[in-house]
Amino acid sequence: MELASEWFTHAQEQAAQRNPNAMSLVSVGDDLQPSVRIVLCKAFVAEPGYLVFYTNYQSRKSTEISAHPRVAAVMHWDALGRQIRIEGQAVRSPASESDAYFATRGWGSQLGAWGSDQSRPLESRDKLIEQLRARANDLGVALGEDTNTLASATPPTIPRPPHWGGFRIWIQAIELWVEGGDRIHDRARWHRTLTAGDAQGFAAGSWSGNRLQP
Repeated sequence: MELASEWFTHAQEQAAQRNPNAMSLVSVGDDLQPSVRIVLCKAFVAEPGYLVFYTNYQSRKSTEISAHPRVAAVMHWDALGRQIRIEGQAVRSPASESDAYFATRGWGSQLGAWGSDQSRPLESRDKLIEQLRARANDLGVALGEDTNTLASATPPTIPRPPHWGGFRIWIQAIELWVEGGDRIHDRARWHRTLTAGDAQGFAAGSWSGNRLQP
């Protein structure tokens, strides 16, 4: 986990790509149909071993994760020739953690969390802008002629919506991959047991691992 965390940090420092913290996240629906999307990993906590991302709790991904918390994720840095594959179980982050992160976001992103009913059908973009303006008004936020400007020079204080927050992906298995010449790559996989603990986490067993053929 320490090595994986170092890789993650190195990718941010090297600006390996536009969003070096991007990861593909796979969830599964009631019909066992997998779905995948890109989310941003906002924290890689080596000990006790989980990742954090933030989203709308009413979105498709959140609905699927709530019903089927086993997920998988991949981070791939082509410029660095490195990849991390993860399998684990997702639980909601503590509200205090979500509050703290939400407070660091720009007012536009904060307002967007209120203004969009993520994954719901949309009649038109004009209707979305109309909805965003209405919710801004409900929050006492006066927008300018377009939705990314304010009528006032003073940035508003926008609280975190109750339907928005973080998930912690507790890592049960992790694979590290390093690109090699002639497709003779380096691969190693580690796994451990996770026993349900409190609402935000698990009791984790010891790691065991081995190398894999490329």
